[in-house]
Amino acid sequence: MTADRDPRTDLKGMTLPEMESFFTRWGKERYRARQVSRWVYRKYVEDFDMMTDLSREFRGVLSEVCRISASGAERVEVSADGTEKYLFRLGDGESVESVLIPDEDRRTLCISSQVGCALACGFCATGAMGFRRNMTSAEIIHQACFAARRLAGRGELLSNVVFMGMGEPLRNAAEVSRAIEILLSQYGFVLPGKRVTVSTAGILPEMAAMAERFPVSFAVSVNAPRDEIRSLLMPVNRKYPLRELIAAMRRIPLQSGRKVTAEYVLLQGVNDAPGDAEALARLLQGARIKVNLIPFNPHEEAAYRAPSREAVDRFRTVLLSAGIQTITRERRGGDIRAACGQLRAACGGKRG
Repeated sequence: MTADRDPRTDLKGMTLPEMESFFTRWGKERYRARQVSRWVYRKYVEDFDMMTDLSREFRGVLSEVCRISASGAERVEVSADGTEKYLFRLGDGESVESVLIPDEDRRTLCISSQVGCALACGFCATGAMGFRRNMTSAEIIHQACFAARRLAGRGELLSNVVFMGMGEPLRNAAEVSRAIEILLSQYGFVLPGKRVTVSTAGILPEMAAMAERFPVSFAVSVNAPRDEIRSLLMPVNRKYPLRELIAAMRRIPLQSGRKVTAEYVLLQGVNDAPGDAEALARLLQGARIKVNLIPFNPHEEAAYRAPSREAVDRFRTVLLSAGIQTITRERRGGDIRAACGQLRAACGGKRG
C-alpha cells in the first residue's frame, strides 16, 4: 500500500457517509461521494484522471489533496486446483496474505484483517507468528479491490468475501465494520449480506454487536465439544467458554433459512473420536447451527496431525444421524500453503 507519510487524504477505505462528510466539509456536493465511491469500489480505479464523469478541474484538485492507496500483489501463487494466493506488502513493510477460491459459479475471496494474530490457537500458522498490528479499512478493502479487478479482467465477478484470512476480525471490529459497510453498499461492492462471512474465534460482545448491525453470515471456530479440549486448542475459551459461546451463537439474528456455521478443525487423536461427535451434537441440538468439518492442514509450526479419511467420515455420520447439517470442507490450495490455517505471510513482513 502507499506509504503513510503521503500527506494526502486516502479515499480508499472510506464508507459512503464518511466520503460525503469529507466532500461537504471541503465545500463540494454530497453526490460527488457517490461518483467517487463507484469509481473506487465498483470499477476499482486508482487514478483520478480515469474518473471521466468528473470535470478535469475537479480531478486535478482531487489529485492534489487526495489519493487512492494502491499496490499490486508482491507475489501471486496459483495452485493446481485454481486457488490463488496473494501476498500484499503494506506501507510500513508488514505483509499479509489473501486467497481467492474459484468454485463452479462462485469466486470467494478470503481476506485478512490483522497482521498476525494474538489468539495463539494451537493449530493455526497465523497465530504462531504472533500479533503485529490491526489493518486499516483501506488495507482490508484493497484486497477485495485487487481480486475483483483481476477477476474482471477475465470476465468474472467477485461473488463472496470471507473474513477468514490472517487475524481475528472482531479484535479489529471498527475497521472491519467499515470494510463490511463498503462491501454491502450499493455504491460499493453491492454484495448481499449472506455472501459476506465473518469468521471468529468467538469474541462475544463484538460478535453480538456486529450481528445486530449487519446482515452478514457468521462462522464460529468451535473445534471441541468440551471446555478442557477447547481451552487447550484455543486460549480464548478461558474467557468465553463453550456454554457462553453456543448461547451467543443461538442469539444471532438470522433471516429465514440461514444458519450460523460452527467451524470444527479435526485433529487426529485430539477431537476426532465418535464420542466427540456425539458430545458436539448434544451441544448444538435444536440450534440453527450447521457444522463445517475442516481436516487439519499441516504446517511446520504445529505438532498436530490430520485425521484419516475414515475418521472424518465417521465424525460426519454421527452428526448427520443426530440431525445436524454437516459438510466437510474440501482442501483447497494446499500445495501453495493457502489452505485453512496455513496463512502466515512467511516471505514478508518486518521482523525483530
